[in-house]
Formats: sequence, structure tokens, C-alpha cells
Amino acid sequence: MAEDAQQPGGETTIPAGPAPDPDRRPSERSFGSLTVVIPTYNEAESLSTLHSELVAELEAVGVPFEIILVDDGSTDVTPRLASEICRKDQRVRYLRFRRNFGKAAALNEGFGRAQGEVVVTMDADLQDNPAEIHNLLDALDEGYDLISGWKWPRRDPLGKRLPSKLFNFAVRAGTGLALHDMNCGLKAYRKEMVDSLSIYGDMHRYIPVLAQARGFKVGEVKVSHRPRLYGKSKYSVGRFSRGFLDFLTVLFLTRYRTRPLHLIGGMGLAMGLIGALILLILTIGWFAGTPIGARPLFFMGILLTILAVQLITFGLMAEMVTSFFLVGHNQYPVLQEIGFDTDRPGVEKETAQREQAGTD
Repeated sequence: MAEDAQQPGGETTIPAGPAPDPDRRPSERSFGSLTVVIPTYNEAESLSTLHSELVAELEAVGVPFEIILVDDGSTDVTPRLASEICRKDQRVRYLRFRRNFGKAAALNEGFGRAQGEVVVTMDADLQDNPAEIHNLLDALDEGYDLISGWKWPRRDPLGKRLPSKLFNFAVRAGTGLALHDMNCGLKAYRKEMVDSLSIYGDMHRYIPVLAQARGFKVGEVKVSHRPRLYGKSKYSVGRFSRGFLDFLTVLFLTRYRTRPLHLIGGMGLAMGLIGALILLILTIGWFAGTPIGARPLFFMGILLTILAVQLITFGLMAEMVTSFFLVGHNQYPVLQEIGFDTDRPGVEKETAQREQAGTD
């Protein structure tokens, strides 16, 4: 059992791992440490098996690692079992929410606590196979910032597979991100990528979309999927409506976050044009002697014109709020810097050597 190393300031670091297995892993990794974040909720039956399989896989990766269990308010004996695992293996860390806040909250908390240069996420129900982690890491080493698993073949009932296919098709069509399994829990991320995101609600399903919108390179690999042996599925019909609303939120955040007037004002302009056209036609008819005061079309034209003014005004107010928010916060992901002294995580540094001709 590895002991936690302590930095001079007392900060806990990731324990050193064993030497890599040259028969399974590449000789060099593009990262030096690894964190696995696992949201858990009433997963007592699978926790011990998951830990054993996961440690066996991570020890073969050949870099220092830590495992973070984020308990989303479990009501079974998960806290007791997790505490026992932490006492036996100091590479495992555990935190427990006071109540159930959802998977996005658990992931967001785990991302904030992760110390590894690469973060892997997976579910705790043993349907995600820990032996697939090296495939994600191998793909990540090819220059990607996020690798998403594609459960193939998927070991779930038709009642879950069919809605998932429709969901993935809609997201691909709406965002242009060609992933087959957006909601797979098994993913690998660069730490600088997860640090640039803040997820809430049910937004964890759209992390690849949010990452691509910020310029990160997203890829996908097929991973094996196992049937559920323990516990109960957290799937519910209510996810349809929540997922659709979250999809609208993602489309807005990725396309119009810094220019809300283009969306809101655009709808206002469209309504205004239709309303003005209706009123123009009715006005011409009125001059020709046709009564218009009792026609429903007349009131529709007035309504559309009023709505247009309100939407454009609301869009302008949204632009004002956005401009105030972006002051001091308008940072974009940077890949490479030359000649700057600032130290930003995930940015390639390059020192430019300049020769001064004619000086001593």
C-alpha cells in the first residue's frame, strides 16, 4: 500500500505508482499523473469489486494515480464500505454529500478535487469496464483533450437503448459533434479542459459538446459494456423533458452566450416583420374601404409588433448584462504561448531566443 507523499507546504500529492508494463502500455505517456472520479449512489454491492478491478488496471498504466469516490447522498452502507477502502488504500479518497444533488454535482466536485493531469470518469455500477481505461488513455495520447467511450455492444434493455439512440441523434444533428454515445460515463479528460468547465443540473451529458465549443479536441473509442448485476438503474422517464431543456441550454450557451441579442433580437425582428406586413396589408385594404377593426388578423399584427419590441428590448438588456459579466472573465482556452511570463495550466511554453546584433 502506497503512502501519501507530502510537499514541503504540507499539500497532499498523488502517491507514486509502480513501473509500467511494457507489454500493455506505450513507453511514454503525455501525462504524469492520473485521477479517476467515480460518482456513487447506493452502490454498496459493487464497490469492493470495482476497487479491485480498477486498481489492477491503474497499476498497469504506470503513472501515479488517485481514485476519488464522490458519494451523492447514499442511504445504504456505501459510506461504511468506502471508508474501509480508504483505510486500506490511501490512494482512494472519499467525500459524501449531505443529500442527493445529482451526477453533475458529483462530477463537478470531483473535478475540483482532482490532482492528476488526466481525469477519468466512470460509473460505479460495474457496467463500465475498468479494463477499458488504457484504451481511453492511448487515444488521449494521440493529441486529444477528451476521449468519450462508446458502449459497444450496449448491455441495456431496449427501453433504455432506443431513447438513447434518439438522444444521440438529436445532439449530433443539433451540435455537429459526431459522437455515437454522448452519455457514456467512461471518459478521459485533460485536467485543463475540466478546469475550464462548470457543470450543473444534468449538463454532464453535454460535456463533449461544451468542450468542443471551447476549442478542445474531442474523440471517441469503442468500449465494452457489461450488464447490470447490482443495484437499480437511476434512469427515469423524467430525463426526457430535462434532457430536452438542457439541450436548449447547451445550444444557447455554445452559440449565443456572448451575443444573446442575435438570438432574442432575431426572433423579435422576425415577429416584427410579420406583424408589420400584416398591418401594411390591412392598412391598404382599409384605404380601399374594407373594414379591419373586427378582423382577428388585425389584432395578430398588433400582438406580433408588441412582442417584437419586447424581445428586442429584452435582448439589449441581456447584452448589457453579458458585457458587465465578461469584464475580467472573458478568458479563452490558450494552446500555446511564446514570450509571455504568465504561467497558465495546459499551455505549451516556448522561450524565444533573440540575438542582439552589434551589442557586447
